[in-house]
Amino acid sequence: MACVPRQTTRKAAHPPAGAAVLQPEVTEAINVAVLEELAAVGYGRLSIEGVARRAGVSKTALYRRWPTKQPMVVALFESIALHAAAMTDTGSLAGDVELFLREAMAILRDPLMAAILPDLLAEGARSSAFAAEMLATIRDPRRARAAELVHRAIRRKELPRSLDVETAIDCLAGPLYWRVSVVRTPVGDDYLARLSRVVIAAMRAATKP
Repeated sequence: MACVPRQTTRKAAHPPAGAAVLQPEVTEAINVAVLEELAAVGYGRLSIEGVARRAGVSKTALYRRWPTKQPMVVALFESIALHAAAMTDTGSLAGDVELFLREAMAILRDPLMAAILPDLLAEGARSSAFAAEMLATIRDPRRARAAELVHRAIRRKELPRSLDVETAIDCLAGPLYWRVSVVRTPVGDDYLARLSRVVIAAMRAATKP
Protein backbone atom coordinates (compact mmCIF):
# COMPACT_ATOMS: atom_id res chain seq x y z
CA MET A 1 0.00 0.00 0.00
CA ALA A 2 1.86 3.04 -1.30
CA CYS A 3 0.24 5.58 1.01
CA VAL A 4 1.34 3.85 4.22
CA PRO A 5 4.93 4.71 5.11
CA ARG A 6 7.01 1.87 6.50
CA GLN A 7 8.81 4.28 8.78
CA THR A 8 9.42 7.95 9.39
CA THR A 9 12.69 9.63 10.24
CA ARG A 10 11.03 12.21 12.47
CA LYS A 11 11.37 11.51 16.19
CA ALA A 12 8.50 12.07 18.56
CA ALA A 13 8.91 14.77 21.19
CA HIS A 14 8.38 12.12 23.88
CA PRO A 15 9.20 8.73 22.33
CA PRO A 16 7.50 5.73 23.94
CA ALA A 17 9.66 3.52 26.11
CA GLY A 18 9.77 -0.12 27.11
CA ALA A 19 6.78 -2.19 26.08
CA ALA A 20 5.30 0.80 24.23
CA VAL A 21 7.99 0.52 21.54
CA LEU A 22 6.65 -1.47 18.59
CA GLN A 23 8.68 -3.41 16.07
CA PRO A 24 8.59 -1.90 12.54
CA GLU A 25 6.54 -4.79 11.14
CA VAL A 26 4.01 -4.40 13.96
CA THR A 27 3.80 -0.65 13.37
CA GLU A 28 3.17 -1.27 9.67
CA ALA A 29 0.46 -3.83 10.46
CA ILE A 30 -1.24 -1.34 12.77
CA ASN A 31 -1.02 1.46 10.19
CA VAL A 32 -2.64 -0.73 7.56
CA ALA A 33 -5.29 -1.87 10.03
CA VAL A 34 -6.20 1.72 10.94
CA LEU A 35 -6.72 2.60 7.28
CA GLU A 36 -8.71 -0.56 6.57
CA GLU A 37 -10.91 -0.02 9.62
CA LEU A 38 -11.48 3.64 8.70
CA ALA A 39 -12.51 2.62 5.19
CA ALA A 40 -14.75 -0.17 6.46
CA VAL A 41 -16.57 1.46 9.38
CA GLY A 42 -15.74 5.19 9.30
CA TYR A 43 -14.22 7.33 12.01
CA GLY A 44 -17.40 7.40 14.11
CA ARG A 45 -17.40 3.61 14.60
CA LEU A 46 -13.64 3.20 14.66
CA SER A 47 -12.27 1.65 17.84
CA ILE A 48 -8.85 0.75 19.13
CA GLU A 49 -10.17 -2.76 19.82
CA GLY A 50 -11.24 -3.15 16.17
CA VAL A 51 -7.86 -1.98 14.93
CA ALA A 52 -6.10 -4.40 17.28
CA ARG A 53 -8.18 -7.33 16.00
CA ARG A 54 -7.50 -6.44 12.38
CA ALA A 55 -3.78 -5.95 13.00
CA GLY A 56 -3.47 -9.17 15.01
CA VAL A 57 -2.04 -7.45 18.07
CA SER A 58 -3.23 -6.98 21.63
CA LYS A 59 -5.30 -3.89 22.33
CA THR A 60 -2.95 -3.24 25.26
CA ALA A 61 -0.12 -2.63 22.78
CA LEU A 62 -2.18 0.13 21.18
CA TYR A 63 -3.47 1.65 24.42
CA ARG A 64 0.10 2.03 25.67
CA ARG A 65 0.75 4.39 22.77
CA TRP A 66 -2.66 6.02 22.19
CA PRO A 67 -5.24 6.43 24.95
CA THR A 68 -8.01 7.11 22.42
CA LYS A 69 -8.58 6.68 18.70
CA GLN A 70 -8.09 10.36 17.80
CA PRO A 71 -4.35 10.54 18.57
CA MET A 72 -3.93 7.15 16.86
CA VAL A 73 -5.50 8.44 13.63
CA VAL A 74 -3.68 11.77 13.82
CA ALA A 75 -0.33 10.02 14.34
CA LEU A 76 -0.87 7.81 11.29
CA PHE A 77 -1.78 10.68 8.99
CA GLU A 78 1.08 12.74 10.35
CA SER A 79 3.49 9.96 9.35
CA ILE A 80 1.87 9.74 5.91
CA ALA A 81 2.16 13.50 5.45
CA LEU A 82 5.79 13.53 6.57
CA HIS A 83 6.56 10.62 4.26
CA ALA A 84 5.27 12.66 1.31
CA ALA A 85 6.73 15.99 2.44
CA ALA A 86 10.04 15.84 0.54
CA MET A 87 9.50 17.64 -2.76
CA THR A 88 11.78 16.62 -5.62
CA ASP A 89 13.07 19.54 -7.66
CA THR A 90 12.62 18.47 -11.29
CA GLY A 91 14.27 21.66 -12.52
CA SER A 92 11.18 23.25 -14.04
CA LEU A 93 7.74 24.47 -13.01
CA ALA A 94 6.09 22.15 -15.54
CA GLY A 95 7.93 19.13 -14.15
CA ASP A 96 7.27 20.09 -10.54
CA VAL A 97 3.55 20.64 -11.12
CA GLU A 98 3.05 17.37 -12.98
CA LEU A 99 4.97 15.44 -10.30
CA PHE A 100 2.91 17.08 -7.54
CA LEU A 101 -0.32 16.21 -9.36
CA ARG A 102 0.75 12.63 -10.08
CA GLU A 103 1.55 12.00 -6.43
CA ALA A 104 -1.74 13.60 -5.36
CA MET A 105 -3.61 11.48 -7.92
CA ALA A 106 -2.04 8.29 -6.54
CA ILE A 107 -3.31 9.17 -3.06
CA LEU A 108 -6.78 10.26 -4.15
CA ARG A 109 -7.32 7.16 -6.31
CA ASP A 110 -6.10 4.75 -3.64
CA PRO A 111 -9.25 2.73 -2.76
CA LEU A 112 -8.79 3.13 0.98
CA MET A 113 -8.01 6.84 0.85
CA ALA A 114 -10.95 7.44 -1.51
CA ALA A 115 -13.23 6.04 1.20
CA ILE A 116 -11.44 7.61 4.15
CA LEU A 117 -10.88 11.25 3.18
CA PRO A 118 -14.57 12.24 2.69
CA ASP A 119 -15.39 10.62 6.03
CA LEU A 120 -12.60 12.53 7.79
CA LEU A 121 -13.83 15.78 6.25
CA ALA A 122 -17.33 15.03 7.53
CA GLU A 123 -15.97 14.27 11.00
CA GLY A 124 -14.06 17.55 10.91
CA ALA A 125 -17.32 19.38 10.24
CA ARG A 126 -18.76 17.79 13.39
CA SER A 127 -15.73 18.32 15.64
CA SER A 128 -13.68 21.51 15.54
CA ALA A 129 -10.95 19.93 17.70
CA PHE A 130 -10.61 16.99 15.31
CA ALA A 131 -10.65 19.36 12.33
CA ALA A 132 -7.88 21.49 13.80
CA GLU A 133 -5.63 18.49 14.38
CA MET A 134 -6.23 16.95 10.97
CA LEU A 135 -5.77 20.24 9.13
CA ALA A 136 -2.46 20.75 10.89
CA THR A 137 -1.51 17.16 10.08
CA ILE A 138 -2.63 16.89 6.44
CA ARG A 139 -3.30 20.35 5.02
CA ASP A 140 -0.39 22.31 6.43
CA PRO A 141 2.44 20.02 5.22
CA ARG A 142 0.85 19.77 1.77
CA ARG A 143 0.47 23.52 1.46
CA ALA A 144 4.02 24.04 2.70
CA ARG A 145 5.22 21.66 0.01
CA ALA A 146 3.18 23.48 -2.62
CA ALA A 147 4.53 26.83 -1.42
CA GLU A 148 8.08 25.51 -1.80
CA LEU A 149 7.25 24.54 -5.39
CA VAL A 150 5.86 28.02 -6.09
CA HIS A 151 8.79 29.88 -4.55
CA ARG A 152 11.25 27.79 -6.55
CA ALA A 153 9.42 28.78 -9.73
CA ILE A 154 9.56 32.45 -8.70
CA ARG A 155 13.31 32.16 -8.16
CA ARG A 156 13.62 30.58 -11.63
CA LYS A 157 11.52 33.49 -13.00
CA GLU A 158 8.92 31.03 -14.27
CA LEU A 159 6.32 32.79 -12.10
CA PRO A 160 6.13 36.54 -11.41
CA ARG A 161 7.35 38.05 -8.15
CA SER A 162 3.95 39.76 -7.86
CA LEU A 163 2.33 36.33 -7.51
CA ASP A 164 -0.37 35.80 -4.89
CA VAL A 165 1.18 32.63 -3.51
CA GLU A 166 -1.88 31.45 -1.57
CA THR A 167 -4.11 31.73 -4.65
CA ALA A 168 -1.48 29.97 -6.76
CA ILE A 169 -1.45 27.09 -4.26
CA ASP A 170 -5.24 26.86 -4.50
CA CYS A 171 -4.92 26.63 -8.28
CA LEU A 172 -2.43 23.81 -7.88
CA ALA A 173 -4.34 21.72 -5.38
CA GLY A 174 -8.02 22.38 -6.09
CA PRO A 175 -8.89 21.20 -9.61
CA LEU A 176 -7.57 17.64 -9.22
CA TYR A 177 -9.37 17.11 -5.92
CA TRP A 178 -12.61 18.43 -7.42
CA ARG A 179 -12.36 16.15 -10.46
CA VAL A 180 -11.29 12.95 -8.71
CA SER A 181 -12.89 13.16 -5.27
CA VAL A 182 -15.95 15.39 -5.63
CA VAL A 183 -17.51 14.94 -9.09
CA ARG A 184 -15.58 11.67 -9.64
CA THR A 185 -15.31 12.14 -13.38
CA PRO A 186 -13.12 9.58 -15.21
CA VAL A 187 -9.75 10.83 -16.45
CA GLY A 188 -7.70 9.66 -19.42
CA ASP A 189 -4.01 8.87 -19.64
CA ASP A 190 -3.17 12.39 -20.78
CA TYR A 191 -5.31 14.15 -18.19
CA LEU A 192 -2.52 15.15 -15.81
CA ALA A 193 -0.39 16.56 -18.61
CA ARG A 194 -3.34 18.66 -19.79
CA LEU A 195 -4.26 19.68 -16.26
CA SER A 196 -0.66 20.70 -15.57
CA ARG A 197 -0.77 23.19 -18.45
CA VAL A 198 -4.07 24.64 -17.23
CA VAL A 199 -2.82 24.86 -13.63
CA ILE A 200 0.37 26.65 -14.67
CA ALA A 201 -1.61 29.15 -16.74
CA ALA A 202 -3.90 29.81 -13.77
CA MET A 203 -0.94 30.18 -11.41
CA ARG A 204 0.70 32.72 -13.70
CA ALA A 205 -2.51 34.74 -13.72
CA ALA A 206 -2.76 34.74 -9.92
CA THR A 207 -0.97 38.03 -9.40
CA LYS A 208 -1.64 40.47 -6.60
CA PRO A 209 -3.73 43.56 -7.55
